Amino acid sequence: MTYDLVIDSGHGEVEIALLKDQVLTELHSEKGSEKFSVGDLYLGRVKKVVPSLNAAFVEVGYEKDAFLHYLDLGPMYRTFNSFTQKAQKGKLNTHLLENFPEENEIEKEGKITDVISSGDNILVQVAKEPISNKGPRLSCEITLAGRYIVLVPFSNKISISQKIRDSQERDRLRRLMQSIRPDNFGVIIRTVAQKKKVAELDADLRDLVARWKKTFENLRNAKAPMRVLGEINKTSAILRDLLNADFNSIQVNDDALYDQIKSYIKKKAPEKESIVKHYKGSLPIFEQFGVHKQIKAAFGKKIMLKSGAYLIIEHTEAMHVIDVNSGNRSSSENQEQNALETNMESAEEIARVIRLRDMGGIICVDFIDMMESAHQKKLFDKLIECMKPDKAKHHILPPSKFGVVEITRQRVRPEIEINTSESCPTCNGTGEIQPSVLFAEDIETTLAYLMQEYKPSKIRLRVHPYIEAYLKRNLFKFQRKWFSMYKLWIKIIPDTTLPFLVYKFENAKGEVLD
Repeated sequence: MTYDLVIDSGHGEVEIALLKDQVLTELHSEKGSEKFSVGDLYLGRVKKVVPSLNAAFVEVGYEKDAFLHYLDLGPMYRTFNSFTQKAQKGKLNTHLLENFPEENEIEKEGKITDVISSGDNILVQVAKEPISNKGPRLSCEITLAGRYIVLVPFSNKISISQKIRDSQERDRLRRLMQSIRPDNFGVIIRTVAQKKKVAELDADLRDLVARWKKTFENLRNAKAPMRVLGEINKTSAILRDLLNADFNSIQVNDDALYDQIKSYIKKKAPEKESIVKHYKGSLPIFEQFGVHKQIKAAFGKKIMLKSGAYLIIEHTEAMHVIDVNSGNRSSSENQEQNALETNMESAEEIARVIRLRDMGGIICVDFIDMMESAHQKKLFDKLIECMKPDKAKHHILPPSKFGVVEITRQRVRPEIEINTSESCPTCNGTGEIQPSVLFAEDIETTLAYLMQEYKPSKIRLRVHPYIEAYLKRNLFKFQRKWFSMYKLWIKIIPDTTLPFLVYKFENAKGEVLD
């Protein structure tokens, strides 16, 4: 299994495609001025406390006030808020927490009115980006993510990824982290920390403590609403979370971004520095590596499978609905077996598409009906297995008696939506088509002007292939006509990149004549 990262930078936006064995599995988009990303820290101002929701609305600079629920304050909120207030007033000289006095934890079933009041300045972290007409979702349980560990201020707990199953390795990591972590800072040890040396883990920890120090320093001069600490850019975040020994290449088409990624890899994983490649090909980078083709195939309403079966995906305000159809799949004589095979293939594609589109909320999948309960369980287990690589929190219910599987998936960012339809090449979406006879006259009028204006020694016409066929019909009728008029043979070149009714005249150097 290999991973390739293809990064397209241009027009103020960076698009990142993750390919797993050459199959597109993740697509991310990052705009240069993007704010309110998951992980960003803001000094916000409480605008309104709503007891009926046990929540507050906080001004962080977004057009809609952000939402903060009581349960997202965290048990150590009083201590955390005390640190924020003292840091703002300049009453603290250090970002370290070892001697900072702890206050009582807030009650688990308490009321937000007992803790927060309108007008309070509070330090918050973006837990969910703005989606649709909703503002960001906030949390006061601050976490700073690194390559190997996650730093949790105002905690002394050491947690270890459940994917690290070796008990000896878990004990080693726990003892190691207990010896190097600062007091009153908890840590979550990530899966990639397995077998790593103390120097690597210590360096990662120091970087995170330095980020906390920067937060502390920025707080001292901050005026709400204001971003106090931004998450690292999405490209670096993806590399931080995904980079492993299976990475085959990282292709990037921008000079500055190439240098930035090269520097990041050299610092975090120097043994992988050689996989960073600077793409300089003539084709667009997504075209070269087959990303555009896969985007077109995966983001439409209808998604075809290799066997001939297909999926229909509909997005409503309340949920996503996916319908599985056998299509023209070459079926076996046993209908039940055919349904099982189609459903199993569909489960793999559905798991990929959900992750690729970053679909969230309620997802209902209508699989092909199967009568045998053993087959339904096999399908359910298959879907769970395929969804395992998905880092977003999700829950899958067994098939109902109607064969419908319900999935809930955490939504932290807006769903990726790509319009895969294209404008009509004939009318460019206007609904009006210029008659071919008039179009030919337009070409001839332009040619007469160019011959008089430029008097070129060589000229050629570039048109859509359909227009080329029209102009060359009847034994090169138009070319012979133009030769008799201008004593110059005009070559007609078909060009599939041109819209149906667009043409270009070029000189001997390939320069377009206007």
